[in-house]
Amino acid sequence: MSNSVEKKLTKKDLLKVFIRWETGTEACNSYERLMSLGFCWSMVPIIKKLYDTKEERVAALNRHLVFFNTENNWGAFIPGIVCSLEEERANSKDISDEAINGIKVGLMGPLAGMGDTITQSLVNVVLLSVIVNMTLNGNLFAPIIYVIIYTAYILGVGYFTFTQGYSLGRNVLSKIMDKSILQKLTECMSVLGMTIAGSMIVSNVNITTPLVITTNESSIVLNDILTSIAPNILGVLTVAIVFSLLRKKISINKIIVGIFFIGLIGSLLGIL
Repeated sequence: MSNSVEKKLTKKDLLKVFIRWETGTEACNSYERLMSLGFCWSMVPIIKKLYDTKEERVAALNRHLVFFNTENNWGAFIPGIVCSLEEERANSKDISDEAINGIKVGLMGPLAGMGDTITQSLVNVVLLSVIVNMTLNGNLFAPIIYVIIYTAYILGVGYFTFTQGYSLGRNVLSKIMDKSILQKLTECMSVLGMTIAGSMIVSNVNITTPLVITTNESSIVLNDILTSIAPNILGVLTVAIVFSLLRKKISINKIIVGIFFIGLIGSLLGIL
């Protein structure tokens, strides 16, 4: 990467990213990586501008194809700050892949919780209660009013958080370019990300066994013993095995088929 001429993102460049983010991230979710495809597609305009060689562009695309998931509007803060990180990296600043992805992972959970709570549980509920009442009173324009107001909210909040993320990223980066500080920030974000991932595993991957070991004097419920060792230990072990298989480049389709047959056989045998 040449640093003879500073590479600078314009408002037009950032607007292209925001439009892609707002319209595409929820349109191409996958079970394997959720919003990563949309995030990567959103970054394409700035990747083309900031990086000159094919190798640099491929590396940048791969950097944003890792697992990612957040709420779309308040979470727009993340692509905003990532734009500033990519801009600094393209200008030969020492920003690693781990630093970029660590910040993404560290922020996606808290912003998802904030966005889902405010948007879905507060704004949308209050707005719908007003609109439904208007509709029941015979106002034919109520649904149109809902679409206009909710769209304005989504675009307004999304653009505000996106631009704030970019601005904050540029301001903060000037203060944390010291390698020791950047390393500590990356480690903190990585720990936060792993904590969030761990809570998601326990909450969403629920695997139990109905197996009961019977002796002459008593019966032992195997799942109770496993739970006493660690809550949802079977789910955690399953995720660990799947993760190790992915690191060995095993096809995700093969893993899914394998899980299906193991679950089927385990169910028929009364093990799972």
